[in-house]
Amino acid sequence: MAQVYTKKSLKSFFSITLMAAALGLTACSGAGDDPDIKARQDSMKSWGDAMGVMGDMVKSPDTFDAAVFKEQAAFLAEDASSPWSHFENQEAMGNAAEAVWSNADGFSAEADNFQKLTAELNAAAQSATSVEDVQPAFGEVGASCKSCHTEFRAKND
Repeated sequence: MAQVYTKKSLKSFFSITLMAAALGLTACSGAGDDPDIKARQDSMKSWGDAMGVMGDMVKSPDTFDAAVFKEQAAFLAEDASSPWSHFENQEAMGNAAEAVWSNADGFSAEADNFQKLTAELNAAAQSATSVEDVQPAFGEVGASCKSCHTEFRAKND
């Protein structure tokens, strides 16, 4: 016997389909939707962008633009304190390693060092006339990023 679809059964079918889709989307949305994870990842993505602009100039000194370097260094120094409060919730791990919380003193020391080094880079950039004026401080900031990521960023297999 053939089944006859009425408006009511069609509405039920669509309702169930929409509910299943909504549940599926909810299940797929995970820690990536956490506002703390998003805030710190957005900050660090912006830092990476700024480091990339400055790094290109360090790699190719003939492209050095003091005004652009100064702007990027100032941004980095101003934003250097922004993501750390977004690591308070251990449930919002994201790409953070468990060491962020188990070695909180070490993590705090890395954050403090990063802020100090970005301030030093910014100070050097404000009066720089060549890449040689900023290269040592830029290298120190890069080393700080690497050091922190080595211990406190989750390893991807």
